[in-house]
Amino acid sequence: MNRETRIDRRFAKLRAEGRGGLVTFLTAGDPDLETSAEILAGLPAAGADVIELGMPFSDPMADGPAIQLASIRALKAGTTLQKTLDMVAAFRRSDDETPIVLMGYFNPIHAYGPDRFVKAAVEAGVDGLIIVDLPPEEDADLFAPARAAGLNFIFLTAPTTDEARLPRVLDGASGFVYYVSITGITGTASAAATDIEAAVARLRRHTELPIAVGFGIKTPEQAAEVASSADAAVVGTALVNRLAENLDADGRAKPGLAEGVLSLVRDLARGVAAGRVRETVE
Repeated sequence: MNRETRIDRRFAKLRAEGRGGLVTFLTAGDPDLETSAEILAGLPAAGADVIELGMPFSDPMADGPAIQLASIRALKAGTTLQKTLDMVAAFRRSDDETPIVLMGYFNPIHAYGPDRFVKAAVEAGVDGLIIVDLPPEEDADLFAPARAAGLNFIFLTAPTTDEARLPRVLDGASGFVYYVSITGITGTASAAATDIEAAVARLRRHTELPIAVGFGIKTPEQAAEVASSADAAVVGTALVNRLAENLDADGRAKPGLAEGVLSLVRDLARGVAAGRVRETVE
């Protein structure tokens, strides 16, 4: 894929500005479609450089309890893959610059039809895909049409990805590389900053793509540490937890829920900016 994408342009802009980026994750339709759309619309102004939008799935085995519950809430609210795409299309009517990456599992895409899904995703304004249960060896059904359509295909790497396997994982990747800084499910422990720095340096020996680091980043201070070595920090569980804190006993959004989530995004964005400034000063 040789065409420039929104993701390419965004990371080029970050490099030109000398700052790290903030990648935010939330599940589409959580806690309901209207509130989810409100949050999505507010993310760019709050400081999200790239938006990961989770495709709700009934068996998200790589995710921790917080994001599993987010999927359950979204499905209960009637969120489907088609409605997720409709949400992206609505977002694009007012924002044609902020990259959106759909993240999730292959089963809903398989049921929808990979070729049909890729066409619909491009038409909606999706920029990239992260399919967590689709290793490079099994991605032919989706990778080829996605690449041909101009979608970035983003692969996960982890501390357990050895030197022999890493080139295979990175072959054909585009947009950015997502480094999972810990082994296990989302929302658990956090990796040490020194470990992340070493892992990013190792990845840079294998790819020129930007490197985003996620899993376990909960605070602006942690985001700042990650941004001092990586190109972007990815935050998901902390945002989902903030959302959940603003639900009533029946799981409905309390007044001010969207602002509560966006307030944390603003704090994280300031942290990421501070991390790169500190690196420049030092």
